Amino acid sequence: MPTVVSEGQFRFVVNTRENDFEPPHVHVWVGNEDVCCIELNGGSFMDAPPPGNHRSILDAYRKHAAAIRQEWDRIHGR
Repeated sequence: MPTVVSEGQFRFVVNTRENDFEPPHVHVWVGNEDVCCIELNGGSFMDAPPPGNHRSILDAYRKHAAAIRQEWDRIHGR
């Protein structure tokens, strides 16, 4: 699971093995914990982020959204 980018306490990770039915998404890690996922087509949370982190995760994601999507496409070939 390569880390695509780190921003503050958040690491954005693209899994190399995903199910074909899942939409393009990135996993958000804080420390050693996978805390939520962001769907890449719309930039919305697929599951609830940790309390108090909604805005800071989205701000960090938006700074790097293009690079994250580019890496997801490279890994998954879609």
